[in-house]
Amino acid sequence: MRILIADDEVTIARALKLLLERNKYAVDIVHTGTDALDYIMATDYDAIVLDIMMPGMDGIEVLENIRESGISTPVMLLTAKGEIEDRVAGLNAGADDYLPKPFATSEFIARVAALTRRRGAYTSSILKNGDTCLNCSSYELSFNGSTVRLNNKEFQMMELFMRNPRHVFSTETLMDRIWGLDSEAEIDVVWTYIGFLRKKLKQLDADIEIRTVRGAGYKLEEAKC
Repeated sequence: MRILIADDEVTIARALKLLLERNKYAVDIVHTGTDALDYIMATDYDAIVLDIMMPGMDGIEVLENIRESGISTPVMLLTAKGEIEDRVAGLNAGADDYLPKPFATSEFIARVAALTRRRGAYTSSILKNGDTCLNCSSYELSFNGSTVRLNNKEFQMMELFMRNPRHVFSTETLMDRIWGLDSEAEIDVVWTYIGFLRKKLKQLDADIEIRTVRGAGYKLEEAKC
């Protein structure tokens, strides 16, 4: 799951990014409304968290622009402004939720999780390809009674593959979706984590595998006998 946080308070944005990453989300952060709109137009997010008061373009304007563009990604407004008129303005502009600051971190995580469930039809927390299962609640990969636990980035990558079987992901796309546009990691980290996942799938003797598509990237398919 990929989340965008747009908040001009850098410290808060970074703290929320760390909090979400600890809960297995991939997160991008921006600090102006203009950048938020650019990111939303360029990336398919699962949920968006917008502060109302931002330089360049406020959160309400960003929200109105993306709704006018036909983007239905769930949006939560996160702001210190808690007056009724602000909540009404946000909801009328197309917000799905509204959380005034200050807030409990547990409530923030719960609300983000609820937002991601609103996107499209409800999907089970268990993803299955063949007889191999990924538990999105416990971050465990299992096959025929054997189970291995995935770390944060392994889980995010495996979830992306499991939700999009047979789709070819380039190294650059995986870098963007898992590590983010502002990551300082080198591109070879993608190859490293592909190797980690292949090792764990082999450890399970799973019936799926991550294949290399020469010159294009990687995709998840049924394992060859």
